[in-house]
Amino acid sequence: MITASIVKELRDKTSAPMMDCKKVLTETNGDLEASIKLLRERGIMKSAKMSDRAANEGVITARVNADSTCGILLEVNCETDFVSKNDSFQSFVASLADTLAAANAADLDAALALQIDGQSIEDTVKAKVGEVGENLQFRKYVRYDAAQGGVIASYIHLGGKVGVLIEVGTTKPETKGTESFKELIKDLTLHIAACAPKGLSREDIPAAVVDGEREIFRARLADSGKPENIIENILKGQINKFFAESCFLEQPFVKDDKQTVTQLLEAKGKELGDTLAVTRFVRFGLGE
Repeated sequence: MITASIVKELRDKTSAPMMDCKKVLTETNGDLEASIKLLRERGIMKSAKMSDRAANEGVITARVNADSTCGILLEVNCETDFVSKNDSFQSFVASLADTLAAANAADLDAALALQIDGQSIEDTVKAKVGEVGENLQFRKYVRYDAAQGGVIASYIHLGGKVGVLIEVGTTKPETKGTESFKELIKDLTLHIAACAPKGLSREDIPAAVVDGEREIFRARLADSGKPENIIENILKGQINKFFAESCFLEQPFVKDDKQTVTQLLEAKGKELGDTLAVTRFVRFGLGE
């Protein structure tokens, strides 16, 4: 009988997927060394040797359901651009995305634990390493479920190098069906992809980051000879400029820098007779 403990021991020694460990142990009647040899012969142990190699290429992809109330964004990495463009790798990532879109995994840990054909996605990715011949990592995953009146949308840029997931709140059910609103959603995701905001609003920027910027600005002014009260006023202005460059709602809109994103939302809301609000977004940059 093949016990769970010996399967775990073989997995710990080889980093091979659990189902493969169980299979070779069954074939070798529980002989640990023979099982290791068998895994090596089949190339399944490649994943253990490759796990420390940098994987900064890959694909970012998204799925949003038909009524735009749920969406996912995920990133799967490989080592080379050659593999990332390979049809087999692209199909593999697409199958993971389709599986996750049909499930309810709330975060990366839950996504990795999700079962496909009797093994976890984590083990499925490891098993793919032996086939591809490169280190693969399922690095990032986000799922959004919309609040009442919320609309989820996604955007994939540069063939999977950048991905965006966004939720926009509305107060009228008919708004989401209008062409004007659809165009707005597209423009907002394009803006996020291009401008890479650090957060939605000032509250989303960690205090440590703001303090760090303040100290950098202060150091630049240290030898200016200006009075302390003047320096403090200059610092306030520079921090406000930092927020305007970093916060999505304060950034100049990428297609019309004479208005901020907030002003764009207000204008579109007035046009549609609705109140529109971006409640959250996430941007993935490949390998970041």
